[in-house]
Amino acid sequence: MGLMIKKPEGTAGSAMPAIFVGLFVAFGGVLFGYDTGTIGGILGMEHWRRVFSTGYTNKTDGLPDVDAAQTSLIVSILSAGTFFGALVAAPVADTIGRRLGLVACNVVFCVGVILQTIATAIPLFVAGRFFAGFGVGMISATIPLYQSETSPKWIRGVVVGAYQFAITIGLLLAAIVDNATKDRMDSGSYRIPIAVQFAWAIILFAGCIFLPETPRFRIKQGRPEEAAKSLSRLRRLNVEHPALLEELAEITANHEYELSLGKATYLDCFKGNLGKRLFTGCALQALQQLTGVNFIFYYGTSFFKNTGIGNAFIITMITSAINVTSTLPGLYLVEKWGRRNLLLFGAIGMAVCQFIVAIVGTVIGVQNLAAQNALIAFVCIYIFFFACSWGPVAWVVTGEIFPLKVRAKALSMTTASNWLLNFAIGYATPYLVDSGPGRANLGAKVFFIWGGCCFVCIFFVWALIYETKGLALEQVDELYAKVGHAWQSPGFVPSVSFQEVQHSHGNQRHMSLVEAEHEARKRSVIEMEGEGPMGEKYVR
Repeated sequence: MGLMIKKPEGTAGSAMPAIFVGLFVAFGGVLFGYDTGTIGGILGMEHWRRVFSTGYTNKTDGLPDVDAAQTSLIVSILSAGTFFGALVAAPVADTIGRRLGLVACNVVFCVGVILQTIATAIPLFVAGRFFAGFGVGMISATIPLYQSETSPKWIRGVVVGAYQFAITIGLLLAAIVDNATKDRMDSGSYRIPIAVQFAWAIILFAGCIFLPETPRFRIKQGRPEEAAKSLSRLRRLNVEHPALLEELAEITANHEYELSLGKATYLDCFKGNLGKRLFTGCALQALQQLTGVNFIFYYGTSFFKNTGIGNAFIITMITSAINVTSTLPGLYLVEKWGRRNLLLFGAIGMAVCQFIVAIVGTVIGVQNLAAQNALIAFVCIYIFFFACSWGPVAWVVTGEIFPLKVRAKALSMTTASNWLLNFAIGYATPYLVDSGPGRANLGAKVFFIWGGCCFVCIFFVWALIYETKGLALEQVDELYAKVGHAWQSPGFVPSVSFQEVQHSHGNQRHMSLVEAEHEARKRSVIEMEGEGPMGEKYVR
């Protein structure tokens, strides 16, 4: 297959416009990652702790601080906002479009950043975290939707996976800025890291002015001329080019076939084949959180400090840098190995690392220097496995397994499940890790929980993740219609043209895809048959 990911021979036009558009939209992941990553450092800043403390004193260093309940609220409220934002993203994207939906995300996000920047007490800070989270939630559902609907099928995994790469860059930038301002003894210590987010929002907002709307959304609107113009920009082909007309006709025929089965509601997302896909997407996103990655990025600085490890801010920067660089091989392997193989590879590696960290921390103790070094080393190796697999591929899979008529609705629900677990982990972790009344005092033992979840991930991928590498979004429907089990999906070759299906079933509603394909083939055979001069039958 060669080392590089190459455009298939005979493919007309250029993929570069769509790739550049998809990669620019992925920049929205910087907002996601930065907002997620910055809070961990802020919670460890001495000035912020003094300003926002309500009388609690940290027993480790004797300084004013916020207690575990307040920490849980401050960290997890972002995820509560993102949960609702992800759900709202679907009606917004289906009403005003994918492009304008991104603009709306930015506006809500900036409101949250303003509130956090001016806050000097917990209530206003928490309100800002909620609104920023609401905007991030909308972004996290809309960006993979936009990318999957504009990218060519042969490079779609890389483009959608770049969203996770942008998230890791945001996390790294947050760690760098936090480290640069942590020693300031004025409000700039926390206001500078928060206000920097305006820069990311402005860049994305300005770029959205020039982005095309997705061709699939224009078809959904019933505006084929604008869909053709959009696809023309993305493929660098004339609107009359046969290849462009063929791709547009297949998108249109697929959409009309879906409509022939009836309009989709939220309830329809839970039924039959769609229900199976929705469960897969929601469980995949939930398990991505249960691998424990955000424990490290939310609470890593505080956890490392409390275990006696010096330079906790530096270690956070190192783990963030590993997160960024390890995502790059994942973007390559998602199209070379495929979705299933890469997710299995990541799940096995993460499970081993998490169990080693838990065993070392429990048996030897985190105060031992050798144990500390082992803990840091295997946390870094764990981040490598996550960043090259479950980090990007979860977004790739959920972005491509749903049909057009429910894509926005289903994708918003899968993203919301990610944020729901994110909220639960963010809220529960201080109670699980810390010591004191009503606390579990697990410490490093919490890694047994994350390791157990990673072990579950292995069986989940084998049983439920279909291989969608190299398939057009419309061909994924055929995959789910014909292949009964996920482990049978590698090697699947599509054979249905939705234009033929549409032509064959005419006005027959509620015909299954397999039945429609059978009718199309039967019609093709009939058309090929003829009669000779003596009345004999032959096939042309």
